[in-house]
Amino acid sequence: MENITPSAVQKESGQSNIKNSLSLNDAIVLIVGLVIGAGIFRTPSVVAANSDSPQLFLLAWVGGGIVSLIGALCYAELTTAFPNAGGDYYFIRKAFGKKVSFLFAWSRLSVIQTGSIAILAYVFGDYLAVIFNIGTLSSILYAGLIVIILTAINLANIRFGTLTQKLFTTVEVGGILLVVIAGLFFTPENTPTIAETSSSSSLSSGSFGLAMVFVLLTFGGWNEAAYISAETQSGTRTMAKALFISILIITVVYLLINLTFMHVLGLDNMGSSDAVASDLMFKAFGDTGSKLIGVLVAISAVTSINATIFTGARSTYALGRDYSIFEPLGRWNSRTSVPSTAFIVQGLVALLLISLGLLTRDGFETVIEYTAPVFWFFFLLVGISIFILRKKEPNTKRPFTIPLYPITPIIFCLTCAYLLYSSVMHTGIGALVGIGVLLTGFILLYFQNKKQKQTT
Repeated sequence: MENITPSAVQKESGQSNIKNSLSLNDAIVLIVGLVIGAGIFRTPSVVAANSDSPQLFLLAWVGGGIVSLIGALCYAELTTAFPNAGGDYYFIRKAFGKKVSFLFAWSRLSVIQTGSIAILAYVFGDYLAVIFNIGTLSSILYAGLIVIILTAINLANIRFGTLTQKLFTTVEVGGILLVVIAGLFFTPENTPTIAETSSSSSLSSGSFGLAMVFVLLTFGGWNEAAYISAETQSGTRTMAKALFISILIITVVYLLINLTFMHVLGLDNMGSSDAVASDLMFKAFGDTGSKLIGVLVAISAVTSINATIFTGARSTYALGRDYSIFEPLGRWNSRTSVPSTAFIVQGLVALLLISLGLLTRDGFETVIEYTAPVFWFFFLLVGISIFILRKKEPNTKRPFTIPLYPITPIIFCLTCAYLLYSSVMHTGIGALVGIGVLLTGFILLYFQNKKQKQTT
């Protein structure tokens, strides 16, 4: 999910301020690095549990690549026509006004960004629990602990250097290659028994729509990648190629690793696993292999969690700076040069979301259910904003225009609407809680407007 800074709306930056410094290769590497993350080691099991057949399972991953490409092309028009560090916040504000953008800013703190932290923390917890299992609550305890540790590190302004980030990213890619090689060359092909084959329909507990919600979570990041569209050399030609090639690469990588999982474990075993990569490596190399991949995935998750905590606190700080009702969040610690209050509040909300796992069967799935409806609702608004802004500002220069307009953005909007519907109708208590938290934003909006009137 992309990082936004609400205060950025205060500055209408123009195209003249943006340098075209990124080559085609730079853009491809950046997009692939942003999208491929620790989620690919966890979400395949949930997608498998919501797929009625191997063919449907693989179709979901192909569909994720297609939807991601369509969405990225839509974002490319918005970001080149209205370049601004505010991202979604800025587009929503220009198209729908301050009230709707306030609700989006509130959802960033309470649902979207903190939900991302909790989801990644659960990936960390699930794989670390394979190595050091201390009971049924291992995953929840490890997830909460890593959020506390990384929040404390950021509060002290101890940063992971770029070299460390690159090293961990290399470890992440290495983990994917290790799983694929182990699955294809060191394990026998899975041969389901009659009992396993007959149980496939009972294992599938959801729907194709819900499977797509989890697939597109794993593809998450292309919307942030589209923000570099105004910085690429040769303009629209380079951006279009970069988007197409990078998402093609990502789709192939995801298909390859999922084919490997299915080849070794089978759809049923995948659907019942909390750590599919560890299960595969156990078949290939025994307990040592299982623990090795657990370490690699845990390291990968730490990198993603740290980056999300760091950027999330900055947007939370800007929320406090821009809206008086959140004023305490806009305090900057001059001694450590960090937004201390924002870090603490963000960490507490993430811990609260992690604790949802105590009330449900699977914390990872519950937190995704919590974030998905809100995320897809605002994604839908961004899609609609394409049509609104074309009508409101027809004379604005658009260096990149969406191919096959209006068919392409219509497909994007319909997809978002379908995933919004699926994330509400085919999920549990998590979705209702997420929607409820978003609706509390109307109460906060009332007090924000009241306080603003008193100061003017």
